[in-house]
Amino acid sequence: MKKILLFSLSLIILSSCVSKKEYTALQEKQKETQDLLNSATVKLNSCLEERASSTAKAKALESQVDRLNNQIDNLQIISSKSASSIEKTLESLQEKDLKITRLQDAINKKDSVTLALVTSLKREVGINDPDIEVSVEKGVVFISIADKLLFKSGSYTVTSQAKDVLAKVAKVINSKPNFEAMIEGHTDNVSYRKEPLLDNWDLSVKRSTSIIRVLLDLGVKPEQLIAAGRAEFVPLVDNDTAENRAKNRRTRVVVLPKIDQFYDMIEKEMKTLSAGGN
Repeated sequence: MKKILLFSLSLIILSSCVSKKEYTALQEKQKETQDLLNSATVKLNSCLEERASSTAKAKALESQVDRLNNQIDNLQIISSKSASSIEKTLESLQEKDLKITRLQDAINKKDSVTLALVTSLKREVGINDPDIEVSVEKGVVFISIADKLLFKSGSYTVTSQAKDVLAKVAKVINSKPNFEAMIEGHTDNVSYRKEPLLDNWDLSVKRSTSIIRVLLDLGVKPEQLIAAGRAEFVPLVDNDTAENRAKNRRTRVVVLPKIDQFYDMIEKEMKTLSAGGN
């Protein structure tokens, strides 16, 4: 501005010393200079505004970079923890898979032994007889013998024919000293009362104990035998015909594996698996 004032003063002073033509030229030169100055001032202000805006954007970007760096650091920490957690989870799953595999192996072993036992029982008892049935239910072996092979109608005295069959059952039980055998009597739903027996409960239990006494005579250890009577309350079929009632009148020999021999390994695996889950 000082330069412009000086230039103006110079023009005033020179105006008295120069010709009008020269003065006019100087005035035009002053106008051009003033226009250039105004244009430069506008550009300078625009540049200053742009610099201020750029500075603000730069600071904002720096803040974003700082936040992103912090997030990256946090993600790295989280990623490290997640990786460790995933690794532990995978190890836990592998351990459980191993335990499940071992448990399945134990179950398969039990099933294999049970299957071998069924095969042995079928061979020993004579499964070809339609009145003798060997089956497996939930890992337990059942030998079902029709009453017509064991007792006369309304009687709990074992027939001589039955003793041949029971001799084979005794042989099987004696060959399995670690097993127990529950002798389970079943009747039809026809009411029964004959002194000293009061009803079908008495009859079913009395038939069970009668068979047990024969098995004892055949050398079976008493601690292996269990007497049980179910009366008419667990029928195989409806008691609506004579044929069906004959099917329901039966005696089952339930071959029970002792827990410590067959299920101990399974219980142990279940406890181990449960402890691992906790």
